[in-house]
Amino acid sequence: MKIRNKLAFLFAVIVASLLLGFSVTVYFTLASYRKQAFYERLEDKAVTTAELLFDDDGVDPHLLKLFDKKNITTLDQEEITLYDSLDRIVYDSGHDHINISKPLFQRIRSQKSIRFRQGENEIVGVLFLFDHHPYVVIASAVDLYGKNKLDFLALVLLIGWLLSIGIVIALGFSFAGKALQPMAEVIDQMDRITASNLNSRVQTGNGKDEIAQLALIFNRMLARLEEAFLFQKSFVSNASHEIRTPLTAITGQIEVTLLQDRNGEEYRSVLGSVLEDVRTITHLANGLLELTQASADVSTFLFTEIRVDELLWQAQAELLKKQPGYTVAIDFDGLWDDEADCILMGSEPLLRIAFLNLMENGCKFSSDRQVGVLLKVERSRITLRFTDHGLGIEEKDLAHIFEPFYRSANAKHITGHGVGLALTARVIGLHRGRIEVASQTGQGSTFTVVLPHGIGS
Repeated sequence: MKIRNKLAFLFAVIVASLLLGFSVTVYFTLASYRKQAFYERLEDKAVTTAELLFDDDGVDPHLLKLFDKKNITTLDQEEITLYDSLDRIVYDSGHDHINISKPLFQRIRSQKSIRFRQGENEIVGVLFLFDHHPYVVIASAVDLYGKNKLDFLALVLLIGWLLSIGIVIALGFSFAGKALQPMAEVIDQMDRITASNLNSRVQTGNGKDEIAQLALIFNRMLARLEEAFLFQKSFVSNASHEIRTPLTAITGQIEVTLLQDRNGEEYRSVLGSVLEDVRTITHLANGLLELTQASADVSTFLFTEIRVDELLWQAQAELLKKQPGYTVAIDFDGLWDDEADCILMGSEPLLRIAFLNLMENGCKFSSDRQVGVLLKVERSRITLRFTDHGLGIEEKDLAHIFEPFYRSANAKHITGHGVGLALTARVIGLHRGRIEVASQTGQGSTFTVVLPHGIGS
């Protein structure tokens, strides 16, 4: 069932229930009032008749009967009967008097006044004292006028209830349609967005109601999808280009070599060049794989306790084993009282790669092949600074250096693929940290990494 139909149906049920409850309440309230008023009228008739009979200037019973028949206030099927203490009829206004049992007489004399029904007749029994003698007055009648009014009221309430339900259903469908019209427009706009027009956005209307909030959130999701889609296209294009370059070189060298016979030295030279290109492809492939892993959900990694100082020493040893000519100087900004201050929760392999990349970049882009690492431990965070005295980064390039495959103009003569810093930034972000860079051309750069202690919690 559509939301519009659900809203209209629910609205109609609620209003119908309220109107039904109101109508039933009105009907039974008036029915109770009619009954109470009619009994009071019967009691007045009974008492008045007894007073007229026993007054000092009492009315003759035959005259009183005649008066009751001609009186316009006489009720339908009205019967008034007066009994003495021996339950004998003293006065009877009609011929069809009500049969009263002995127990009923006893109840009237003990309670002084009772009310009850026999069929359609509503009856009151009243104890009347005259000259210290108890008399029982029984008055009965049928309230045709009151019941007719109640029946008419019930008909009016029923017709009004049915008409109200019809009007409520019609208005409910109309208002629900108008209220959900913006939703239908949003759905239509969403349906027209495909991979070829991810830059399109859904109109947010007044920007205040829930539908506008939904449109805003959907637009944010589209922006993230567009960014991811563009990144993927750029990533695939750049990765293909980076891989194709050494593959083209390998193919060209092999084809040239096969054109004619070569001596052993020439073959060794070509194979050495091919091997270097293969290593380049391997290094790039490893970097791409690590970048893909670092872009995964944080929940897929096993976070363990890591001593940052030990991890720095491990990254240093790994780099020097690969590049013996590099120098990495690790220093500590003060001492910490508790060894736990140097421990954080994280992925050891990923953090080692990030530290290794920062050390390798600092050495690679410095003429002296040196980088300094400063570790500062604080109560809520750990700060690491990687400082080199190399080429530096131009100001226009600072905003892009963490993008995959981006390389500044003054560093393109140095071997690399532009994957290391992008990978490092992803790893630091994965650990809920931040990385910043300060650089001056020709003087060097400082990369500052800040990691919170509680990243695994």
